[in-house]
Amino acid sequence: MTIRLYDTSARQIRDFTPLRPGCVSIYLCGATVQAAPHIGHIRSGLNFDIMRRWFAHRGYDVTFIRNVTDIDDKIIAKSAEQKRPWWAIGYENERAFNQAYDILGCLPVTYEPRATGHVPEMIEMMRELIDRGHAYAAEGNVYFDVRSFPEYLKLSNQDLDGLRQPSGEGEIGKRDRRDFAMWKAAKPGEPSWETPWGRGRPGWHLECSAMAHKYLGRAFDIHGGGVDLIFPHHENEIAQAKAFGDDFAAYWAHNAWVTMSGEKMSKSLGNSVLVSEMVKRWRPIVLRYYLGTPHYRSMIEYSEEALREAESAFARIEGFVQRVVEKAGTVEPAAEVPPAFAEAMDDDLGVPQALAVVHTTVRQGNSALTADDKEAAVARLAEVRAMLGVLGLDPLDEHWAGGSDRGEDLHGVVDSLVRLVLEQRQAARTRKDYATADAIRDQLQQSGLVIEDTPSGPRWELGQR
Repeated sequence: MTIRLYDTSARQIRDFTPLRPGCVSIYLCGATVQAAPHIGHIRSGLNFDIMRRWFAHRGYDVTFIRNVTDIDDKIIAKSAEQKRPWWAIGYENERAFNQAYDILGCLPVTYEPRATGHVPEMIEMMRELIDRGHAYAAEGNVYFDVRSFPEYLKLSNQDLDGLRQPSGEGEIGKRDRRDFAMWKAAKPGEPSWETPWGRGRPGWHLECSAMAHKYLGRAFDIHGGGVDLIFPHHENEIAQAKAFGDDFAAYWAHNAWVTMSGEKMSKSLGNSVLVSEMVKRWRPIVLRYYLGTPHYRSMIEYSEEALREAESAFARIEGFVQRVVEKAGTVEPAAEVPPAFAEAMDDDLGVPQALAVVHTTVRQGNSALTADDKEAAVARLAEVRAMLGVLGLDPLDEHWAGGSDRGEDLHGVVDSLVRLVLEQRQAARTRKDYATADAIRDQLQQSGLVIEDTPSGPRWELGQR
């Protein structure tokens, strides 16, 4: 079977043909580390983790690069606001992102380069672009001349005449308002590096063109990121890289947003839900199920109800797994996934259709258990484990089961028990038996739990005993 992917640049699903037989190279735009990650940030990492897992399952040798933008306007502004070094803010939040990726079961990337570690490569690229007539220096800034590159805006399908290029403060000396900054002249007190055009710092777009070139060469297979990066970021990356002489990415894959009330989840809108807080309320494997199982090109509208539905759906899978293990002992994953699952995943990573195969197989396995057909139940569990492994959701995997260096994670068990008690408390309140409801709350608090009643229902966290 041939894997097929929706290519943003072609605006259609295309058969995937690797540049090197048996190998896949992926560059994913990673975190800008001005703040800790919310679930909207982390969705991209999950979606491309599933892509990477599927390619590996199909026998490809995968090289996966995910960069870190550790210097930009927002980080510098946060540094001034908090009166802390820019690098301290960046590193603290970089660690928070990596903890989020890890706790939600993302495999380690092949390389994770930082922007500030690749200034020499950026200077080399700018020098070549200036020599080729695609860039120019002005007032200590270096700009890309968009009119010098006829393919500009092909990815985002925009008209150059009507383009409004986002510009930052201090971007002076442009020959054309549509030109974009590759390098920004130093301002007093800002971090800066020495270049032939004066001291300054990277523009947002240059870093990815330079790092993709360094780690993946002049051509690679897939460039990924969120749909909000198509313009200006990815459009500008293409212009820089191709004007430099690279073929750059053969395929462009973009994941959709997580939204709240129809708006993109973002720090600026004040509607973000931090991963660090979410995993206190929901088991990480459930959060991965919630974020990773919709199609990567579909929007996810955040709600507590949707998370509860995800929790219930995963509980049905997990319950089957546990019942077979109790009856038959350890069951290894099958070597191959069912054909219908593979067909769904080959078709633009059709995770919802693939997940339907998982649930169908679980129902078949439960029927086998009811009929006391141990052999059939074991066979179905082997298939289920193989499919869940591709999705990063196998509850028997060491990551979720707890390895010797991780300690046993009892949060999920406690959460289930507490929710059961809270349901009893809510039932007491509904029948206006407030004495019983208060007694349940007091008992929970005596056990070291803090209960908070919110518009979306009660939540709990560990308090001080």
